[in-house]
Amino acid sequence: MKLHWSPRSPFVRKVMIAAHELDLAGQITTIRTVVQMTKPNPDLLPDNPLGKIPTLVLDNGTALYDSLVISDYLDALAGGGRLIPARGLERSIALTRHALGSGLLDTLVLWRNERDKPRDKQTQSWLAAFALKAHACLDHLEAQAPALAAAPFGIGHIAVGCALSYLDFRFRDDDWRAGRPALAAWHDAFKQRPSVRATEIVDDL
Repeated sequence: MKLHWSPRSPFVRKVMIAAHELDLAGQITTIRTVVQMTKPNPDLLPDNPLGKIPTLVLDNGTALYDSLVISDYLDALAGGGRLIPARGLERSIALTRHALGSGLLDTLVLWRNERDKPRDKQTQSWLAAFALKAHACLDHLEAQAPALAAAPFGIGHIAVGCALSYLDFRFRDDDWRAGRPALAAWHDAFKQRPSVRATEIVDDL
């Protein structure tokens, strides 16, 4: 299997953490793929017309995207039910946690893109909205941290953990841990997992 990959993408990292948790990382060949909003990568478009990573290309040429779809495929390949429960309320809760973590990541990426524009090009109402949504997510996760810690590690934990790690990576001046001790403690434990340590996000290679 070939994975269109970047060392600084938190969405790619979700897939790689899943692969390590499922003992499948050794079956994946990573292909360094640069993607930009304003400059689509022509080498990626035949596999993913959206021009986004992660994109997983199977040995038979089938391409899978996005990170949840790829993680679901890997989970099934490893026997199923290890990161994503097969059915019932547990599955819905896991997918909802994933939606929250992934949605927080989406918000953070948009926030960063707007924040990094020249000041006279920034839309202040957007910046305020991104900040409000991100902090609302963090407050919700603080309340949910005990349940998160008690639940079997899965796709929701991966998404939430990657979002918090992205905050540390791109929003170092935003002290998200202040007033959120339970969430901070959970993230400290998340960072110690071998799969997480093996996939540290970096600006480039």
